[in-house]
Amino acid sequence: MPNLENLSQAIINGVVSSAKELTQAALGEGLKPEEILDEALVPGMEEVGRRFSRNEFFLPEMLVAAQAMLAALDVLKPLLTESNVEPTGTVVLGTVQGDLHNVGKDLVGMMLEGAGFEVINLGEDVSPEKFVDAVRDAKPQIVGMSALLTTTVPNMRTTIKALEEARLRQQVKVMIGGAPVTQDYADEIGADGYAPDAVTAVEQAQELVLGIGSVS
Repeated sequence: MPNLENLSQAIINGVVSSAKELTQAALGEGLKPEEILDEALVPGMEEVGRRFSRNEFFLPEMLVAAQAMLAALDVLKPLLTESNVEPTGTVVLGTVQGDLHNVGKDLVGMMLEGAGFEVINLGEDVSPEKFVDAVRDAKPQIVGMSALLTTTVPNMRTTIKALEEARLRQQVKVMIGGAPVTQDYADEIGADGYAPDAVTAVEQAQELVLGIGSVS
């Protein structure tokens, strides 16, 4: 279907208006919302991820592509809900307590939504207690924590301990990321996954929820 190819390209190019219009046009042609998601939005973001991995795309290109994908997704979401299409999984995201940075976290959230996840974005400066409450209420498969300041990174450990104390740790996988964060630190605090960028975060989430590949 030409519209789906054009829609994927609109997402890759980050053209928000075209992404929205082509999504509506594809629906007008009688395509199912899940077809549009699986055959246009997801492949488009996967190509964005590949270009990012090859250093052909950088953060600005990633952000505009994600915004175009979200515009298309906004058209599909009500219809996907009506169709009872199950999300790939649910992810609770937040920047840890004391840290107000959100660009990386929000990009991860947009990329995860494009890959079919339901994302509950708690925002910035999220206390361990708020993470615990979100896990208890939403019952996600994954908790994702972000930090950009070295002074706030220890709050990732504190949050994991809070999940343990609430007896919720075994119910969720924990992913962490952010500039000062490393795989070694993830191992040290008992996180299930570490992602240095948004593309890897999506891959990690898929591995953790669907068992695709293996998580070290």
